[in-house]
Amino acid sequence: MRKMLHHRQISGSLASLGLVMGIASGVQASEMSVQHSTSTTQFRSIEQPLGLKVGVTIGGLTLIGLELWWFLFSKSKGQQAESIQGIQELNITVDGGYEPATVVVKAGQLVRLNFLRRDPNSCLEKVLLPDFHLVRELPLNQVTAVEFTPQKPGRYLFTCGMNMFRGVVEVQS
Repeated sequence: MRKMLHHRQISGSLASLGLVMGIASGVQASEMSVQHSTSTTQFRSIEQPLGLKVGVTIGGLTLIGLELWWFLFSKSKGQQAESIQGIQELNITVDGGYEPATVVVKAGQLVRLNFLRRDPNSCLEKVLLPDFHLVRELPLNQVTAVEFTPQKPGRYLFTCGMNMFRGVVEVQS
């Protein structure tokens, strides 16, 4: 009986201690939240020097200008295919895309595009010229010739197998 009473006293003491600690920490937490809420509801103005404001504005406008130039105006002009014995021929390197990405040819003449794939990316394993119904495998580190005869002037797309990398055949009259 005495042991049972002793266990009850210990359990009761621990429960009382837990209750007192819980109440004390709750009061402390509520005081902290009151202090925290009053300090965050008031904003302080941080005044910056005029030179810093102007510098940041000029820097931002410069970056915007560079992005516009890059995406709108930095497109390289197409490379004209060389005509050798009536065949318009051009070498295209496949390495993270197509270089050159724009090929300029004349309508009504045979075109031979020699693709040299250097990039092991599986996306670049094929080249598709959908307007000419052509699909060619591009083995790594080998030249693959793709021949077609464009009849009408226009811009004809060629892409990788996943349509992620693109180039253009620009046919002129």
